[in-house]
Amino acid sequence: MQTQQVKDVMTVDVVAVPTTATFKEIADALAEHKISAVPVVDDGGIVVGVVSEADLLHKLELATSDLHRRLADRRRVRTAKSKAAGDTAEALMSSPAITIRSSAPIGEAARLMEHERIKRLPVVEDDGRLIGIVARRDLLRPYLRSDSAIRQDVEFEVLQRTLWVIPATIDVFVTDGRVTLRGRADRRSTAEIAVRLTRAVDGVVAVTDEMTWVLDDRSAR
Repeated sequence: MQTQQVKDVMTVDVVAVPTTATFKEIADALAEHKISAVPVVDDGGIVVGVVSEADLLHKLELATSDLHRRLADRRRVRTAKSKAAGDTAEALMSSPAITIRSSAPIGEAARLMEHERIKRLPVVEDDGRLIGIVARRDLLRPYLRSDSAIRQDVEFEVLQRTLWVIPATIDVFVTDGRVTLRGRADRRSTAEIAVRLTRAVDGVVAVTDEMTWVLDDRSAR
């Protein structure tokens, strides 16, 4: 049993642009590959920023919106003007780039995307070199695992290998990723740990605890 990491679900065929890429080259890359953002890398492959459709649209926004209305938000206008004047990735990009390591758990990537309100993350090595990209849809892959694969992980990795539970003492039922644990554990603490570890198994949506136990070692503390 091992929680999946970003490297297990990321896309390695990454579309990136150099800092010298022009406005048109960036727009063409987004359209050709049907993506909404692209990492910007320096000559050494280090991620230095990200250019999104929103960054490119600053030109259109500045040209079509009312100047007096926009003066109400001076900071936003300064950013818009700067990006609207830019013709290269270096001038248009949002920097520093929000990235994630390939060894990070996919849950960390999901939380980072939610916190930063972004749809994809450049995946980098420890030195900042780009090695992949992970999108929101990639994070859903573990939940596409079959019920039989999930049940096998719970039975062998959680119950037998980790908790040393005798086979058939606790039965595992899985339907659409929802796990039910039913049976009799030796201790209450064993049952509680089994539930926690089962929740961490890739593909598990929910866990229903229908276990009993021989010894309530929690109440004795």
